[in-house]
Amino acid sequence: MIEFWHWWVIAVALAVVEIWAPGAAFLWLGVAAGMVGVVLLVYPGLGWEGELLLFAVLAIAAVLAGRAVYRRAGLHAAPNRLNRRAEQYIGTLHTLETAIVNGHGRAHVGDTSWSVQGPDLPAGATVRVVAVDGVILKVEKA
Repeated sequence: MIEFWHWWVIAVALAVVEIWAPGAAFLWLGVAAGMVGVVLLVYPGLGWEGELLLFAVLAIAAVLAGRAVYRRAGLHAAPNRLNRRAEQYIGTLHTLETAIVNGHGRAHVGDTSWSVQGPDLPAGATVRVVAVDGVILKVEKA
């Protein structure tokens, strides 16, 4: 027979798994297992079928509640910009290193220099990145 403390051990094990495989799924399953343990502490006569059914229902409810919490808090995944480093600069302001002549120039971005395209502007002008084309930043006067 499964005792209440067995569910608490499962809850702790799931929390430990969450540390190694973050994603908040195991965390909420652990919460459900802990809640089953509390129910068994109060109602010890519940059979193993009832325990598993209760765990299944609480697990689904906990995962859905967790997703709602993350959605409400705005903790969704950041956009994937792997291998698209330049996209992080869209909307940012930078200073032109060289003048934009015939639509081409260079701007100081972070700790490096990037090729830019935009309207003709003198060196030292402030520009805003509006788009990215490969490794070229499309800019406009800020």
